[in-house]
Amino acid sequence: MPKEPLPSVRERAYGAPSSLLRRASIGGVVLAVLLAVAGLVAYLTRTENTAPAQAVPAPVSSSASPTPAATAHAGQAVTAPTRTTDPIEFAKAATKVLWTYDTRTFSQAEHIAGLKRWMTGEKKYADWKSVTDQVPSPVLWARMHDNAQLASAHVGEGHFPQAFKTALAQDPGAITEAYVYAVTVTGKQSIAWKGSGAGAESRSTTLAVQCRPHHDCALVGVLPNVAP
Repeated sequence: MPKEPLPSVRERAYGAPSSLLRRASIGGVVLAVLLAVAGLVAYLTRTENTAPAQAVPAPVSSSASPTPAATAHAGQAVTAPTRTTDPIEFAKAATKVLWTYDTRTFSQAEHIAGLKRWMTGEKKYADWKSVTDQVPSPVLWARMHDNAQLASAHVGEGHFPQAFKTALAQDPGAITEAYVYAVTVTGKQSIAWKGSGAGAESRSTTLAVQCRPHHDCALVGVLPNVAP
């Protein structure tokens, strides 16, 4: 008899009321952050994360058929970083990686190690915790492994949030300190598990991407709220 879908990842400990309140307050801060590039950098370089980002969801009830998982490439838990100087193209590729996993084949630690390769090497700007918050905990990953759960992603559109574009227009030189761009990406995540279980969910996220001139882009972090 097929197992029931796993509980939503959003029901984990960090979904407690106090955490939700902190996330709500951060949401207001992010809007202000996006109104100034300098504010965005200040947020990304904060010394303490005040709230976790949206986590990877567990299966949802749906009759949709998932597309094939794309995690395993040449024995790697996560595909190699996309080499591009275009922040939107990089953000779309990074989003696909963040929404794709295969608990049947790789451990949680292997998956996280793969994601690490996408991060900027500039520790001053890297918000690694906001990325690892996208990954199920080791305990939940083990449960997902027992259920043979895997996810694939179809990424549709990516764009600079309007507030970010407005800030750049008002002060074009502000970006030249860190070259960190905010990019919002939309798409769909498909999840499958043993027993012919499958589901799909439309998703959106806003990433911070660093693209210095004449260098390939790298991931800085995941903002806790989606910026339109």
